Amino acid sequence: AMFVIALWMVAPLVLRRLTFFRVRQVELVGVRYLEVDRVLAVLRMSPRASVFDDTEVLAERLRALDGVADASVIRRPPASLKLIVREIEPVALVANARGALAVVDAAGRSLPFELGTLDLPVVQAGDSDEAVVGVLARVQAFDPLLYQSIDAARRTESSRGAGDVVLELGTHRVLLSPDAGPEVIQAVTLVARDLAAKRRSYIGLDGRFAGQVVVRRPPPSPP
Repeated sequence: AMFVIALWMVAPLVLRRLTFFRVRQVELVGVRYLEVDRVLAVLRMSPRASVFDDTEVLAERLRALDGVADASVIRRPPASLKLIVREIEPVALVANARGALAVVDAAGRSLPFELGTLDLPVVQAGDSDEAVVGVLARVQAFDPLLYQSIDAARRTESSRGAGDVVLELGTHRVLLSPDAGPEVIQAVTLVARDLAAKRRSYIGLDGRFAGQVVVRRPPPSPP
């Protein structure tokens, strides 16, 4: 048993010196938004790197990359490594005064993702606080179909300053309180589906009231 344990500990030290086990292929799994070249560059792998080198060092370098939530590295002898990356989920595009867009996560932090691969709700820089982005993140988590139909989100104005959150879905508006939870989001979705099934027109849904969703209908046409 002691011989087997010693062999298990010494074998990687011996095998990593062999040319046969040098890394010749890297497989990336889970990368959707980050640039592949950037992910590979952060590894800083030597041309003499072996599949028996310490993989935790590579995993730590990946986790330190902006936009990465977690990462792991799996050996695939004789000459491959499999990198499994879990990216931070993007939630919104924040537009500044010049119209430039930046990708942010649920906490409003910037993410280094390519804009061309993203279709996210747009939030103005003045509204990119935790309330607006937080509501978007909860809708994204609890009702992905509703989230995909959101074009933009903003705060309403009130006498006390920033108020509730408005979600813009084409010609429709959904009004929610900043702390709207999954039950409210689900109720709004059910009402919207019911109205669509009955082909009833509406301009907005108000989910700020406990236990009910108020439907705002378009004004009657003039005679």
